[in-house]
Amino acid sequence: MHVQEWLDSVPAVAVYAVVALVIGLESLGIPLPGEIILVSAALLSSQHSDLNPVVLGACATAGAVIGDSIGYAIGRKGGRPLLAWLGKKFPRHFSAGHVATAERSFEKWGMWAVFFGRFVALLRIFAGPLAGVLHMPYWKFLIANVLGGICWAGGTTAVIYYVGIVAEDWLKRFSYVGLGVAVLIGLASMLILRRKAKKAQADQREAEPVGAGE
Repeated sequence: MHVQEWLDSVPAVAVYAVVALVIGLESLGIPLPGEIILVSAALLSSQHSDLNPVVLGACATAGAVIGDSIGYAIGRKGGRPLLAWLGKKFPRHFSAGHVATAERSFEKWGMWAVFFGRFVALLRIFAGPLAGVLHMPYWKFLIANVLGGICWAGGTTAVIYYVGIVAEDWLKRFSYVGLGVAVLIGLASMLILRRKAKKAQADQREAEPVGAGE
């Protein structure tokens, strides 16, 4: 919630830049909440006309592809000592167990691990550096990287944007329904009170002649 409030307080250009930067750094191998930033920005774009969802999706895709490519280059140059160093700096994310799990995924699925890794938080951080460490051919990595980035960043932006639009319309309709119900309740209450008032007046008129005769 704080992320969305902060994004709401800065210009649209800054939102695009922050989304691209955070997702790029996460793809490079730095544990950052790229998905949270993207979802918050996409939801914000459904509520503000100055934040274009197409531009947002393009910036997120560019950040993902460029960040992964830089991560690949760093991993290829740094090799396994790089993973050991990351394990010391970020033991929660780059522990020996996590590295082994990601490595098995890459050995088993190859390009598909890069593609589907974009949709999994742990593999999203590992994909670039680990593909470089394992010396995956760059053209294979690039194809999977671009397609995965487009599907994940563009798809997430589109889904969250339209969910936000539908939710906003539903809430508006709900508010109109609530207003209509409130008006009906008010009218019903007024009619009931008028009926009771008329009945009380009629009872009083029937009782008056008896009192006069006595």
